[in-house]
Amino acid sequence: MSTPSHRSPLKRLRFAPVAVIAGVSASVFLALSLTGTLSGFAASITNDINTAASGTLTMQEQNAGGTVTCSSTDGGSVSTNSATCSSINKFGGSTTMTPGSTVNTSISIKNTGTANASTFTLSPGSTCTQSKNGSQNGTATDLCAKMKLVITSGSTTVFSGTLASFAGAAASAFTMPAAPAAGATVPFTFAVTLDSSAGNAYQGLAASVPMTWTFTS
Repeated sequence: MSTPSHRSPLKRLRFAPVAVIAGVSASVFLALSLTGTLSGFAASITNDINTAASGTLTMQEQNAGGTVTCSSTDGGSVSTNSATCSSINKFGGSTTMTPGSTVNTSISIKNTGTANASTFTLSPGSTCTQSKNGSQNGTATDLCAKMKLVITSGSTTVFSGTLASFAGAAASAFTMPAAPAAGATVPFTFAVTLDSSAGNAYQGLAASVPMTWTFTS
């Protein structure tokens, strides 16, 4: 009859730590395989505001007293951005001028938008129109050639000539002030003089020329 083998207590004690170490090593290996690494350096930047937006280029005209204002958006909105201003008369609107007299009118043009203008032009209408003023009218047909216009901006003379020559003149021929930056204002003075040689045939007559101010960017 065989005798059962018995492992000595000392061998069992020596085996136990080895088994524990092996188990811990397996756990660490498993953890590494799941997380990839235990530590490391990292850096990152998140840009959470990335936008681009268009500015606006709008114009305002105002009389010298600041009591009358016209805006390029008066025609509806910035989508149109073009309006007609019938409340600021650059020629003064006098109906009682006599030969040699001058009427001065001051106005200002302002860039009320957020974008700087790159060009600034003044374009007169193609025709100087003569009409009757009141019930008594002279027979002259060339009043536009007898009315002199001088447009200045500070020390700069923008135009000097008759209303007849002003009408249809190319804007590029004018010495315009620098295009205004956003928020900047440009002053202008219009001086209209009835020629001193005008006789009775020029009584009771009026002359007019439309004009258009333009910014571009």
